Amino acid sequence: MTLSRSSLSGPGVEVLSRGGAGNADVLHVRDEGRDYVVKDFAGRGRCMRRLAPWLVGRELRAYEQLQGHPAVPRLLSRIDELAFAVEYRPGQVLGPRLAGWVPLSFIPELREAVREMHARGVVHLDLRHRSIALADPDGRPVLIDFASAVRFRPGGLAARLLLPLIAWIDLRAVQKWECQIEAARGASEDS
Repeated sequence: MTLSRSSLSGPGVEVLSRGGAGNADVLHVRDEGRDYVVKDFAGRGRCMRRLAPWLVGRELRAYEQLQGHPAVPRLLSRIDELAFAVEYRPGQVLGPRLAGWVPLSFIPELREAVREMHARGVVHLDLRHRSIALADPDGRPVLIDFASAVRFRPGGLAARLLLPLIAWIDLRAVQKWECQIEAARGASEDS
């Protein structure tokens, strides 16, 4: 799939998140029957635009390493040095208000998705942030935004030595979500 910057403007473009000085804009684009999400640094200052090709390339490599992972949107295309597109996966951000909605299987599926991500050599490092882990319409986890991710060659020496030392950050985030969802469920049952 080849995308161009011209597809990033017009009536089919919705801003999901306006990036600050150091973050990309995140756009939901509906174009010719296709839905996708674009991370775009074009609206940032000159210094950030100079750093953006490295940031875009780094995140692209994480998405490439996770291609085929059921909880990770598929990488579609690099648009240019400042932007790339992934498939659109509808979902709601995790939070206490979702506790009554997500199925009991959500946390075990999230934990398994994170373990599969680690098996592929990627540690996310930012799963505690509430806009990173989504629940899709069927209540399954979706993992997005790999800007902070660290990658290892699966099976390589660094993966065997270092990945287990930092993977706990992601697993701790899963525990956080589990506690929040359980607490919210308990509160809704008490009322």
